[in-house]
Amino acid sequence: MPRNATLVDDPQITIRFKYGIHIIFMFAMLDWTFSRLTDELLSVLRDRYPKGLTASIGEPEATTLPTSGSDFKLVYALPKTASDLSRGWNVIKAGPNDTLGAKGLTEMCSVAFAFLDPDANETDAEFPVELPILDDQEAL
Repeated sequence: MPRNATLVDDPQITIRFKYGIHIIFMFAMLDWTFSRLTDELLSVLRDRYPKGLTASIGEPEATTLPTSGSDFKLVYALPKTASDLSRGWNVIKAGPNDTLGAKGLTEMCSVAFAFLDPDANETDAEFPVELPILDDQEAL
């Protein structure tokens, strides 16, 4: 590396979005706003899951994705304990202009999301994340 070169942290991160039985890996930039993140995520979801998302193996009926122009709220959450997603989720209190980096999103972080009515309270959001059960865990 040249002597005058400076190291710049790569602002690109990979986020593991979780909803029901789905895990969606997506690249994002730390300086993106949550508004942009929502636009990008919805674009991916509409492209990959046009029939909707499955919240649970036990309930195969799909959650319909909001259409373009519909009135809804997309809420995000980080795990209470990053190493144990079964402990639940903390809502990310972010406005549309808050950036991902400012709200603590990091490389390979898990982020749950939920769709709410526009007038619903974000703190009441439930995040339908189904965690895999490994064969060894079933024996316990």
